[in-house]
Amino acid sequence: MDQFSISQLSQFSGIKPHTIRIWEQRYNALNPHRSEGNTRYYDGSQLRRLLNIVSLSGTGNKISRLCSMSDEELFKMRAEYEKDAGLKNDYDYFINQLIAGGMSYDEGNFEKTFSHCLLRFGLQRTYVEIIYPLLDRIGLMWSINNIPPSQEHYISNLLKQKMFTAIDSLPPISNAEENWLLFLPEDEFHELGLLFSNYFLRSRGKNVIYLGPNVPLSSVIHTLEDVSISNLLLFMVHRDLPEKAQEYLDQIQELAGERRVFIAGGGLDSEMIKGRKKIVQLRSVEDLDKELNSNKVA
Repeated sequence: MDQFSISQLSQFSGIKPHTIRIWEQRYNALNPHRSEGNTRYYDGSQLRRLLNIVSLSGTGNKISRLCSMSDEELFKMRAEYEKDAGLKNDYDYFINQLIAGGMSYDEGNFEKTFSHCLLRFGLQRTYVEIIYPLLDRIGLMWSINNIPPSQEHYISNLLKQKMFTAIDSLPPISNAEENWLLFLPEDEFHELGLLFSNYFLRSRGKNVIYLGPNVPLSSVIHTLEDVSISNLLLFMVHRDLPEKAQEYLDQIQELAGERRVFIAGGGLDSEMIKGRKKIVQLRSVEDLDKELNSNKVA
């Protein structure tokens, strides 16, 4: 049985732990289990129930009423609300339902919700307004490692399939002013953030050379020798020893020369890039969007 802490429920639902506890105490929304050490935890069905309650908070129903409903009643109301959610641009509804489908291994519901988003919002809005916030919330964009490994692999593989399809659907870029080189360093395998960056850049008319995960520096050097590259973008997720990370940054900075290097991920400490004029830390996709809209990017 899956076990989730209240902080994980808060992360996945976007609801503060204090609020979740109030809903429990006042409305009996959830009934947490107790471990042998008397620590409270929640199972997968309770996570899904909470996500359904949160999903339906935009229907005009009071939280007290939603919390008092049975799981079957919530499911029925959710089915009735889905069309309205699309008309109201209630992106949070779809984010919660995709998380619920992924965390409970419900591929059918995941596919149904995803397809509805594509039909209602189109490809680009679905990825920017729904998929990116989903990745960000459950920690798969920047790899917070706060999701059970089994669900991480399951959701990651579902989303990788969708992202490859989305990237393939974009028209080929010809005569692009910029070539971006995207890769993950050796021993880095959390690819979803890099894939989203690939889609995001391509959707904005940038040509991308995508090397993927676990790329040795020798391959980066060969690519820079063979192709005219304007900017490099990579993710550093693992928290290596500062000395090792600094050494890698020194190497990247040297081989990049006058090119700009954009680095994202939880493995990079902002102190490490102080004084490095050509290295830019990305904390969100908004940061990348701002860079693209500025005159700084070559």
